Amino acid sequence: MNSDDLDLFARIVKAGSISRAAIEMGVDQSTLSRRLGQLEAGLGTRLLHRSGRGVAATERGQRLLEYAATVAGLLAEAEQSLQAGADQGPAQLHIAAQPTLARMLFAPLAQALRQRYPRVRLRLVEGLASQLLEQLSDGGLDLAILYVPEHPGPLRFDPLLSEGVRLIAPADCPLPGSTVAVGGLGGIPLILPSTHHGLRVLAEALAARHGFGLDVALECDGSIALTRRLVMDGCGCTLLPLAAVADEVAAGRLKAYRLVEPEVRRSVGLVLGRTRTPPAALWEAARLVRAQAAALVQSGAWPDARLADG
Repeated sequence: MNSDDLDLFARIVKAGSISRAAIEMGVDQSTLSRRLGQLEAGLGTRLLHRSGRGVAATERGQRLLEYAATVAGLLAEAEQSLQAGADQGPAQLHIAAQPTLARMLFAPLAQALRQRYPRVRLRLVEGLASQLLEQLSDGGLDLAILYVPEHPGPLRFDPLLSEGVRLIAPADCPLPGSTVAVGGLGGIPLILPSTHHGLRVLAEALAARHGFGLDVALECDGSIALTRRLVMDGCGCTLLPLAAVADEVAAGRLKAYRLVEPEVRRSVGLVLGRTRTPPAALWEAARLVRAQAAALVQSGAWPDARLADG
């Protein structure tokens, strides 16, 4: 005997006949009769009085109805409790992003997640791609927002948006106009991260594809803020998305040249971690990331960004 048997028996008694119960349940009458017979045989007792006017519960059938009502109530209570817990969301969420992406997304995303899951313990992590990928593989992150590397390997990146990459130069840079051809980067002293960093890999890939050598003035594995400072102080130029330097460019402390022939863009993607957080909560967090990114791009608050197709 199981909860389905109890529900079937209760429905037959409530309908007052096996034929009427079969119609209400959308099953064949013979199937219903067979299952009722199996229930009575399993319990070793008759549960229904049968007559030409229908069926009625025997004394033992009435006792079984009481148990059926108790079980149905417990199942309904369990369902409501679990649904309420699911609506409250996971106990914690660990979300990471690379610096520029964190700068753009974390504030509106935190507000959206707090509104959706008021009780969640939210941890936001900013770091370099190599650090975040290691934490993803170790199960320490639920979701990461990353620039898709030149060679993504086995990781599955769900496309989010793309950003243009600019040549960022000191305010007194003598380069004319607002664009620089990719092939012209070979004659410009650059401040770049060391070889493991995504922007360095991108720069080397551009040099290989377009036949020029990089002029690396110095390597800097510090923060973007430090790189901006070095450029402002005339130590060289760098490659960054406009969002990373928008305030400094607007204030005239830096210049930003669009890279053309061809245009250079970096894709941004979502990576779900292998954690114990329920998949539904991860999908909802990813949906909120998408919604906040879309709002920023569509409002123009995320400069030089385009939403991914689809």
